Amino acid sequence: MSSIFKGDVSRRSVLAGAGALGAASLAFPHMAVSADGSVLTIRSYSDLQVLDPAFWLALPEADIMRSIYAPLVSNQQGDEWNWRPVAVESIEQLDDLTIAFKLRDNIGFTDGFGQMTADDVKFSIERIADPANESPYAGDWSALKEVEIKDNLSGLIHLKNKFVPLWTTTLPTPASCIVSRKAVEEIGGKIGSEPVAQSGQYILTEWVPKQKTVLKRNPDWAYEPGGYEEIHILPIEDPSTAELGFEAGDLDYTWTSVSSLPRLKENPPAGSVVEEKPSLAYVWLGMNQDNEALQDVRIRRAIQHAIDRQTVVDAAYFGAAAVGNGIIAPGLPGSRDSVTYDYDPDKARELLAEAGAEGMTVTLDILNQSERLTAAQVIQANLADVGITCEIKQNDSGTFWTLGSKDGDYFMNLQLVLSRFSMNPDPSWATVWFTPEQVGVWNWERFNNEEYKALHEEGLVESDPAKRDEIYKKMQGLMDESGCYVFLTHEVVGLIHKDTVNPGLKPNGEPLLPLFKPA
Repeated sequence: MSSIFKGDVSRRSVLAGAGALGAASLAFPHMAVSADGSVLTIRSYSDLQVLDPAFWLALPEADIMRSIYAPLVSNQQGDEWNWRPVAVESIEQLDDLTIAFKLRDNIGFTDGFGQMTADDVKFSIERIADPANESPYAGDWSALKEVEIKDNLSGLIHLKNKFVPLWTTTLPTPASCIVSRKAVEEIGGKIGSEPVAQSGQYILTEWVPKQKTVLKRNPDWAYEPGGYEEIHILPIEDPSTAELGFEAGDLDYTWTSVSSLPRLKENPPAGSVVEEKPSLAYVWLGMNQDNEALQDVRIRRAIQHAIDRQTVVDAAYFGAAAVGNGIIAPGLPGSRDSVTYDYDPDKARELLAEAGAEGMTVTLDILNQSERLTAAQVIQANLADVGITCEIKQNDSGTFWTLGSKDGDYFMNLQLVLSRFSMNPDPSWATVWFTPEQVGVWNWERFNNEEYKALHEEGLVESDPAKRDEIYKKMQGLMDESGCYVFLTHEVVGLIHKDTVNPGLKPNGEPLLPLFKPA
């Protein structure tokens, strides 16, 4: 296929600078704003790095993948968590262990890779589930036994056991995006930043690293067309910068900073719509328990007691977000009203003295965003108050999202990290990232607890809401006891769009690009 890259860019240089645009990303005013409404220009918080459903790194990549690789199903827009068929003509759960599907009969892959078949479905799903491939998303298909091919377009998904999150956090996510077996095998089994054999409502036609990604309607897509001829995605890490870009007319849609929501809701820019959505995401301070300086649990517990969570959240979000008490948001089984540690500087000093760690120095890695920096500065002051010197290290998105990876050279040097994870509407999609299998993948705290793992697996098959609530609360209690976590907030989701745009959004405000339409 013809390259979509612009310029001679190595993967290393992309990782080093991905998304680090700031105001420079708006250096070409109105570059993609279409007078006739055929082009939608939106902000993404990071540049793409991996467009592989088995190995993606950040939510903006998932948004793109569900547009260019037809998934079996995807989320439906609106205020309720529902799904809609995309690649399938029909899909039905026959019993606890069996799902029947039939593909639409006119979905083709680009670049001459032919029609999408049930064999491609088998390949795509089993590829994620296969432990040998070490996909970070293997947990989405942890209950998979096999995909059985019935004919060219039909098959059965067989499960080993009941799997409660199947229709909420597996099928509507990139875990059901279908890739071409032939195409992926031809490139050696793994997709990088350049897609192969696209099949969705859009195709990716251009990527200028750190500047823009261009999606165009797939001319061969025979079903519901995307709402815009083109979608231009600008990677702008800092939401405050994106807000300025929106007000200057360079964007049609953007997430806002949480701290800006009160101002924008009170005085929205002319011709705009400001929305606030409940968030499932979670923000926390993590501690790498395997780092030499943090191996003593008393030191980690001291840091827990040293952090004034309310002040951190109020300072970072200007009162627009509430303090959170875990990784599971209100409204889901397992949501908690409190944590098992409190703000107690004297207790922190006592624990540090017991551990012989008075006067220690730590590093705190953050994503280069204004809200993260403000939160980090309050944490820095809290730690200074108990005698810990904290150095804040700001990272662009390309660097940040690889800090704790066992494939890199920094993961053991990582000490404190301020993180935010996106979520899907089942508590298991919060807990899965902290299982032992995720150590060195997304479990950067290197929290390794077999009881936690057993409870996670129990929650996947338990359908009683009260029992699930008990399971997930106990799991978060184990996280508290490890000393590796200081839970901060679930935030809220703020977004702003032109009144000429009808955005396709999940209930938590995350975008569904193929469902955006002119108003």
